Amino acid sequence: MFAPPHLAVLALIRLHPIKSFDPAAVSEARIGPNGGLELDRVWALHSPDGRLITGKRTPAVHFIRAAYAPDLSAVTLSVPHDRRALPSATFAFPGDTHGAADWFSRYFELPVTVRYAREGFPDDGLASGPTIVSTASLEAVCSWFPEQLLDGALPRLDQARRRFRATLELAGVPAFWEDQLFTAEENYPRRFRIGEVCFEGTNPCARCPVPPRDPETAEELPAFQKQFSALRQKTLPSWSPAARFDHFYRLATNTRVPGTESGKLLRIGDTVELF
Repeated sequence: MFAPPHLAVLALIRLHPIKSFDPAAVSEARIGPNGGLELDRVWALHSPDGRLITGKRTPAVHFIRAAYAPDLSAVTLSVPHDRRALPSATFAFPGDTHGAADWFSRYFELPVTVRYAREGFPDDGLASGPTIVSTASLEAVCSWFPEQLLDGALPRLDQARRRFRATLELAGVPAFWEDQLFTAEENYPRRFRIGEVCFEGTNPCARCPVPPRDPETAEELPAFQKQFSALRQKTLPSWSPAARFDHFYRLATNTRVPGTESGKLLRIGDTVELF
């Protein structure tokens, strides 16, 4: 069943231009060639064995700050609390992969390759579109960990955003409203539109080892996954397709975007229409 009718509005667009690193908030974004957003996760770091360097397997990623020019034409990398005093540096984005690779190599103390792909490096290769969450869902998660999230350097809601790293955030709807953007049948995606862009909602997004970690210090919240999963199950709304939750360590909706939508714009203030 659907949730009660609400006017769902696109409230935030947060690109993550370098996979696993800090976000950049933008007022509009264009659909790229692989169904993701242009300039979202288009740089990815690789170790000498060819594996990705991400927060999932390398907690030291969390100590690096990436600050972007307003037009995303440059990125400044820094490590504010690095005892080795590694100097900050600014690189043309997305062109200067070699310069950035040298900086990352000095930080990680191993040869790092920075690869650029215009189509991006999506977390889910089968659902390469933007991930969608509601502000109310993030606020609900904050309420589950009130004391722990109060201890962080960032405001609680910003901490939750940085921990779960969704691309699109909706306002005007109740917590977990985005659960109705996928169906109970894996092979039948939910079709919907945000502004002028058509989407297919595929599944609830499984989470990784990153959300339990403070996005600034990498300090882990004890028993986070267990407590989150128990409360997610307990508060699962009636409109959530329970059959799609083989476990409850899931938040946000994964999507696909048809090739026909490439080049179309998403804008803050766009409304959501369910088909």
